[in-house]
Amino acid sequence: MTKFAVVTGAGSGIGRAVALALQANGYSVALAGRRVKELEKTVAMSDPSGGRLLVIPADVAQPGSVRALFRAVRENFGRLDLLFNNAGIGAPAVPMEDLTFEQWNAVVAVNLTGAFLCAQEAIRIMKAQNPRGGRIINNGSLSAHSPRPNSAPYAATKHAITGLTKSISLDGRKHDIACGQIDIGNAATELTERMAAGVPQANGSIAVEPRIDVEHVARAVLYMANLPLEANVPFMTVMATKMPFVGRG
Repeated sequence: MTKFAVVTGAGSGIGRAVALALQANGYSVALAGRRVKELEKTVAMSDPSGGRLLVIPADVAQPGSVRALFRAVRENFGRLDLLFNNAGIGAPAVPMEDLTFEQWNAVVAVNLTGAFLCAQEAIRIMKAQNPRGGRIINNGSLSAHSPRPNSAPYAATKHAITGLTKSISLDGRKHDIACGQIDIGNAATELTERMAAGVPQANGSIAVEPRIDVEHVARAVLYMANLPLEANVPFMTVMATKMPFVGRG
């Protein structure tokens, strides 16, 4: 039986890799994002023998846009089995006191409020459909555990995603809705290219950090997605083995 998914931020990086992995494994996937041309590039990279792909321009920070996204999903798919809450942005890496309110608010709007709004709409569909239920996977980060220097907005929202994941898991279980979180360390995407040149560390030094192929992340999400609803991975961490995260320094 075909399964139906929504992937936010599907026009690049982790979102694109996960959307393509799902589609190649038979999922019909709604590709959501603000850049239509990038979403269309994702379609061009897809497996011709895989599931259906649907491009839906959406800004997860806007409630009306999120409602329109999930309305289109209902109209085109008829049900929803999986939401991958992936869309996210960062702020300039400057001292906290130099951040503007607008920069802080933009990160909160996309990373936290956007994930909440998408989860709300997904839950409404999952509760009402027959058979009922589904799965929500939130893209956390190693920043949900420990911040990088000068990253207060991103770290704060990713810590908050952990609370959102736990709340969805608790409130959704009576409706057969499972929720988990994947925390990723240095997947090789455009956003982590700076790691190859060296990035600031907690002790004030600059160090090159190893990265991992984004396909490892995509396979991990696919594993979580393919579990039956009576099983769940609440939290999974996938990271470069030698990145400076575990331990001190």
